[in-house]
Amino acid sequence: MSVNKELDLAWEFVNNTNRSIFLTGKAGTGKTTFLHRLKTQSLKRLVVIAPTGVAAINAKGVTIHSFFQIPFGPILPDTDLDNPTSFNRKFNKTKINIIKSMDLLVIDEISMVRADLLDGIDRTLRRFRTKNKVFGGVQVLMIGDLQQLSPVIKENEWHLLKKYYSNGFFFSSHAYQQCDAVTIELKHIYRQENPTFIQILNEIRNNALSASSAKELNKRYIADFSPKPNAGYISLTTHNTKADTTNKSELDKLKTKSFIYNAKVEGKFPEFSYPNSDTLELKVGAQVMFIKNDTSQDKRYFNGKIGTITHLTKEEVTVQCVDDDFKIVTKAELWENINYTVDKDTKAITEDKIGSFTQIPLRLAWAITIHKSQGLTFEKAIIDAGSAFAHGQTYVALSRCKSLEGLVLKSKISSNQIITDTHVITFNKNAEANEPDQAVLERSQKMFQLDLIAEVFAFYEFMYPVNRILDIFYKNRTSIEGKVEHEMVTIKNTVTNLLKVGNGFNAQLRTLAEEEQLPESNSIIQERFKKAITYFKDQIESNIGTALKTFSFTTDNQAVGNDISKNIDVIETLYDSKLFYFNGLSSDFTTKTLLELRAKSVFLAKDKPRKSRKSVVDGTINVELFELLRVLRNEIATAQDLVHFQVFTQKSLYEMCEVLPVTKDELLNVNGMGATRVEKYGSAILEVIRDYCDENDIQTESEDTIFDDAESKDSKVNTRDLSLQLFQSGKSVAEIATSRDLNENTIFGHLAGFISTGEIKITDLMSKETYDTLLKLIPKKTFDNLSDLKHQLDDAYSYGELRIVLDALNN
Repeated sequence: MSVNKELDLAWEFVNNTNRSIFLTGKAGTGKTTFLHRLKTQSLKRLVVIAPTGVAAINAKGVTIHSFFQIPFGPILPDTDLDNPTSFNRKFNKTKINIIKSMDLLVIDEISMVRADLLDGIDRTLRRFRTKNKVFGGVQVLMIGDLQQLSPVIKENEWHLLKKYYSNGFFFSSHAYQQCDAVTIELKHIYRQENPTFIQILNEIRNNALSASSAKELNKRYIADFSPKPNAGYISLTTHNTKADTTNKSELDKLKTKSFIYNAKVEGKFPEFSYPNSDTLELKVGAQVMFIKNDTSQDKRYFNGKIGTITHLTKEEVTVQCVDDDFKIVTKAELWENINYTVDKDTKAITEDKIGSFTQIPLRLAWAITIHKSQGLTFEKAIIDAGSAFAHGQTYVALSRCKSLEGLVLKSKISSNQIITDTHVITFNKNAEANEPDQAVLERSQKMFQLDLIAEVFAFYEFMYPVNRILDIFYKNRTSIEGKVEHEMVTIKNTVTNLLKVGNGFNAQLRTLAEEEQLPESNSIIQERFKKAITYFKDQIESNIGTALKTFSFTTDNQAVGNDISKNIDVIETLYDSKLFYFNGLSSDFTTKTLLELRAKSVFLAKDKPRKSRKSVVDGTINVELFELLRVLRNEIATAQDLVHFQVFTQKSLYEMCEVLPVTKDELLNVNGMGATRVEKYGSAILEVIRDYCDENDIQTESEDTIFDDAESKDSKVNTRDLSLQLFQSGKSVAEIATSRDLNENTIFGHLAGFISTGEIKITDLMSKETYDTLLKLIPKKTFDNLSDLKHQLDDAYSYGELRIVLDALNN
């Protein structure tokens, strides 16, 4: 691409600032080329969207409506975009992660985007990112020419929208007016070279066609012009019916054999996005136009090049173009429909091919609508602009031509054929008067880097989940046990302090940044930055990190438990993200490094499994007993169709783990365990507690009386022997538990005690596959206790199995 100052300025703004940008320019100034360069060379994580299917395919992106799942039709400010009855707005995790991690959103053909649609994009981005920032804090690059295709708004739709917008163009949207976008106009025209023609096009573009320019232009009016065969002229008209009628009529005149080429459509490729007809009829002698750039190294043709068919086979079409001394043998080309996804390893936003359209890249080209000529370049064209009915049509038609000499007018052009929206003219004049220069760029770069640094030391996001947990705790004190209040207050106080320090630090940096140097080139700022990293990292590790490690809770209320778990997960994710930043930026600050860290930090929560906080019991070392009793409670509740706390409450469970009752009298003294509960469930509860005490060599004050009337201490040994005898007779653990009216965990514990004597093998109690799997899994885990390990393994294995394998690993 030829270098010019506007392109360089646009490149710098896109890649080195966070300013939103409207990149515009006359036809043929290189906007599409700029987009393709951006996709291959930019370091930012970007997504490309366009208002129509064909525009999206051409831009190698996706449609606005499919990516943001926005409903068609007017989007009023009070429209509930998340209402599932009106549209499917259930975003999958991949889409959410893409939205959260992208740095740049590119909207191609922005002139066709209605104001309410841009506001719909803004609302969706705010939903998943920062609510109080326009576009959720995402940088938006809008590419297009307001003098070309305009948004389509039906009369009944505008009746609803006009209450909220002064006009239907994107720049009337609330989001655009708030985003402080810069407008950069590309001025160097690559398509036309004749200064006179360029001046004429500029005057038409600005609705200011002078008499002298009109006179010069209308010299190209040739009454009853009829091009010679194979001269390469294409007619541009305003209506589809005119173009289709002309093409069919000219094709029918040819007496050569028809060849039908059927497109091959694979995967997802909606019909409205087809770049060509799925059934293409061609004949030798037909005038055709290439609708795709040559993907081979030869670059024999380009989108819009016109020629004549000289030979046809079932798979190939040979075309001779005017002024070419060679023939082009054309085969079917491939267009891809993509979806955005995330690479599992690199976490980069990648394009995933979900469908394809394969067809000969030609269409009949005796005529084409002005609308479909958008983006094309013609050597020779016949313009029928006498019926121009929409904003910009005359300009689009004339600007397709490379020269005045290749242009023929079917009717003279006067000012009434030049339909230009006054809102567009006013917007363009204001934008031109405020076009950014190098000084604005430098200020924007500096603010971008300062904003990135502020983001590193921002802790506001911690406040809501911390306050939420404290609020839940204070409202539900009687049903929550564990280390909650002290830990959350510690985190809250730490965050409050860091917010104060961070605000002061950012203010200091902005003062230092008043020098000409950018923050990443300023040695003083870099030194302060590194010291801040050290301080903040130490504060969060010693305070927030420690508090998270000791935080624990139990509750009978499932809704309360879920709410606490959800918010503690948010805090842990934020904590991990901050550590990720601090570790990655410990040496210095660079924009490139920070952008890479920001993108990857979104996926930390997904990659790191969360520990179940509900399984950790504060104030007792008998964590495993807590879990065993809870399992027993759930089994009884399920069997008798009860709510679990009807068996015994959370407070009772907690107290049993503390006092270890081993007789019914002691169980009656446990808070909440009345005579009825002890009568119904006491035997099962005591069996679990006794086994736990015995297996862990825990002596209790009532050891001499732990058994009921007919039992003795020796009978405890006999009960184990009885389980062994029944197992050796061929009964399963479940069958023994049923016959003895005991819990399966109890029987499993009985039998596990005989592994050390050799009377039972480990593989008698679990499959060899399970045993081998655990032998590999457990050494890779870091855990505080058996309960922690169990929940890391997603409850796939029992406590008994884990205990056996741990014993085997330790011996």
